[in-house]
Amino acid sequence: MHTTLYLLHTTHMNDIPRLESLDVTGKRVIVRADLDVDVSKGVVPLRIKALKPTLDYLLGMQSKVIVIAHKGKPKGEIIKELSLREVSQTLSSSIGRNIDFCDEVVGKTVKEKIGKLNPGDIIVLENLRFNIKEEENDLSFAQEIASLGECFINESFAESHREVSSIVKLPGLLPHAAGLRFIDEVRNLSGVLNNPKRPIVMVISGVKEDKLSYIESFSEFSDKILIGGRLPDFIDQESSKFMLPTNDKEKIIIAQLNQDKEDITIRSIEKFEEEIAKAGTVVVSGPLGKYEDEGHGLGTERIFKAAVANKNAFKIAGGGDTESAIGVLGLGGQFDWISVGGGAMLEFLAKGTLPGIQALMNI
Repeated sequence: MHTTLYLLHTTHMNDIPRLESLDVTGKRVIVRADLDVDVSKGVVPLRIKALKPTLDYLLGMQSKVIVIAHKGKPKGEIIKELSLREVSQTLSSSIGRNIDFCDEVVGKTVKEKIGKLNPGDIIVLENLRFNIKEEENDLSFAQEIASLGECFINESFAESHREVSSIVKLPGLLPHAAGLRFIDEVRNLSGVLNNPKRPIVMVISGVKEDKLSYIESFSEFSDKILIGGRLPDFIDQESSKFMLPTNDKEKIIIAQLNQDKEDITIRSIEKFEEEIAKAGTVVVSGPLGKYEDEGHGLGTERIFKAAVANKNAFKIAGGGDTESAIGVLGLGGQFDWISVGGGAMLEFLAKGTLPGIQALMNI
């Protein structure tokens, strides 16, 4: 299994179709973007910044750009708070271009608006998940969207671990490619799997119990796995559906939690710091405690700072909470790579591929 993962992974960089190889000049180009972000605080999120190079490239090619994306979990209902209208305004300010917005995804109105686009224009369509067919991975929904454009670009790495219409069905219906950021994500994360600097230390933390499902896969290529956040509590529960590998106990260090379970103990912090200081590659997924609350930020602060203090290591972080914590601590420029995807990053590292990558490669 280990060898197969690496062979699969080696083919990705060569076999993923690239934007630069696709004829997009003057064409209607559908871009699947990552816009599941909070713009209410006046800060431009990483996912919007990450979209700019691909949009700039397309505008330079005089493409007519149709941006599709989702926000939140409306489950097919139209929820005003989950509209992409405000996000599209932030995107417009970020790239310095006027962007039109359509409060529908498919239908006559959408086609009319797109029909009026001039070369170099951009339009953002409403939340894909306002239509339940998106999450049902419905082919007819993908066909309706495909009819709006002439090419498809996946610039949504963070969503590419999900089998939804806009990620896995659209590439089969139009000439397609990965966006510029998408390729950078694969290249940087591949550095953990292909000829990495060792030892590899994974810091798996946060509050999502399903992260534990990746530990067995990580144990195949990692040298140490440090488990923090709320995850140690889940491991201790008899009801936990995730079992840690029993043959790699020395690889896995499980933090002790403080009495209120909102941070890891000083002794656990020190243990984690020791391992991170020796690392050649560090991957950070999730804060170590409830860092946003006073008195519960020590674990996150010390472990994140320990990662960036290791100047010899290749340092990667990913996930929305991780990104937020990095911002609060002022460490943004000190990681070699911050992935736009949390779950997608972990799945890519665990499996060497994603459904969205397989779809682009027509596998």
